[in-house]
Amino acid sequence: MSTENTTLPGLRPTRRQTLLGLAAAGSVGALAACGGGDAGEDVSDKTRGAMDGYDVGQTFRATEPLTFTTLFSDHPNYPYNPDWLFWSALAETTNVSLEATIVPMSDYEQKRSLVVSAGDAPVIIPKTYPGQEAPFVASGVVLAVSDYTDLMPHYRQKVQDWQMEPELETLLQEDGKYYVLPGFHENLWPDYTILMRTDLLEENGIPEPTTWDEFADALRGLKAAYPDVIPFSDRYEGLNFLNQVSTGYGTVSGWGYGEGLVHDGDTFRFAAATPAHEDFVAYLNGLVAEGLMDPESFTQTDDQATQKLYTGQSFAISGNSQDPPKHRLAMDSSLGAGNYDIRKIVLPAGPAGNVVGGTRLENGIMISAAAAERDDFQALMQFVDWLWYSDEGREFAKWGVEGTTYTEEPDGRRVLMPEVSYLDLNPGGTKDLQTEFGFMGGNFSYGGTTDLIRSMMSPEEITWQEAMASKEQVEPLPPHPYSATEREQVTLLATPLKDYVAQGELQFALGQRDVAQYDAFVQELEGRGMSRYLDLVNQAAQDA
Repeated sequence: MSTENTTLPGLRPTRRQTLLGLAAAGSVGALAACGGGDAGEDVSDKTRGAMDGYDVGQTFRATEPLTFTTLFSDHPNYPYNPDWLFWSALAETTNVSLEATIVPMSDYEQKRSLVVSAGDAPVIIPKTYPGQEAPFVASGVVLAVSDYTDLMPHYRQKVQDWQMEPELETLLQEDGKYYVLPGFHENLWPDYTILMRTDLLEENGIPEPTTWDEFADALRGLKAAYPDVIPFSDRYEGLNFLNQVSTGYGTVSGWGYGEGLVHDGDTFRFAAATPAHEDFVAYLNGLVAEGLMDPESFTQTDDQATQKLYTGQSFAISGNSQDPPKHRLAMDSSLGAGNYDIRKIVLPAGPAGNVVGGTRLENGIMISAAAAERDDFQALMQFVDWLWYSDEGREFAKWGVEGTTYTEEPDGRRVLMPEVSYLDLNPGGTKDLQTEFGFMGGNFSYGGTTDLIRSMMSPEEITWQEAMASKEQVEPLPPHPYSATEREQVTLLATPLKDYVAQGELQFALGQRDVAQYDAFVQELEGRGMSRYLDLVNQAAQDA
């Protein structure tokens, strides 16, 4: 199979040309018929167990029994069980058995790094977020998966139909390839926001906030009505709140800190050195100084934060779609059913506009480089393609087996069987979809069509999602892949800068340092190598 090459002979294509060439290299069916990667090792003879003519819409089934190894992040809420229906049904459908190396979720990133760096990893390495693969690229221990996506027709179809090329461009490394197969969302899927006691807002005539300034006003109204209460006491050590407020201010912090960078259209800038970041920390300081935000939000445990909510010591907290039913169950006991109402508010807008951060890329999969030597390599890539990227495989990983864990209604809605429950879906069920059957687990179930993602949402959550859909997604940063030498230099500079920014933000927020000293803080960042860091980033972007 050949594709048109628009670069001059002897010149290496740019990373963007490489990506777009991969994405546009003919029809999905033609791509699937090719025997190996466009630029990787020849795997045309590694066909044991592979399906001839495997294509979009087909269920993958190996032509002989196969076993693939996989790393497995073990969630404490639904711990690994070798007897899960997931494993047996997967083997029955695909003729593939998975041999899992079990790692506690709390140790997963560290263990993954150890086994991958040692070249001793299972062939499938899930739960890898884009960017986490970068440290392993130079050593050659993980596969340049972009060389082999021609073996993955469902993956290629999603790239084309959902126009994922701009997101994939952010994955390209210095060699113009990418090394992680990310999870895909058809549309941006926000989840986290602030949950508020909306009954108290209504009782006191306080409008539900639509901007961060209005959020502060709402907290002021609650403080005036209940002067002995600090109305907002947060969880996650404040990292979600920092992320969301900073996005509204046009900067980055908390969970969204990333590399600490923003882009002004021409060059990268260090976010903490911008006027927007100064305004952001001033906002935080105002909340704490006025007694609107609990200063313990940045240090307390999640349990401490939720207990304050349950006992009426606070009225607002960060959370996601799984939290309203959990909070309501606890508050029925502590406050009495019918004596409260708590809901996710639509994420407030900020000075940067009605924006929302995030990406359509999800945690994904690395493949061990050793996999390309296996005589069943093509079957491995077909299996990964079906389970993680086909509509059928995604539905299986999420809902399970039709007739056993769910049924499909004439209108297309999926409904859990009467005895099966999941969060607030069918709460009267006696068998949990995750703990009893192994479906809807984080190793295999993520991403997908908007219909599939919303299929397990409550009407309340769907209404929230529809309201969030009006927001403008923040543009991803332009690609700036590093060479091995550059990456080492960047790491040495970026890590201490990140730590110093986090320390400074906390000091400003808690009033331990006057926001009037922010210019001095920026100079301290300069003394810690900020300009050298930006030089490396901007040079890498220019070279891309």
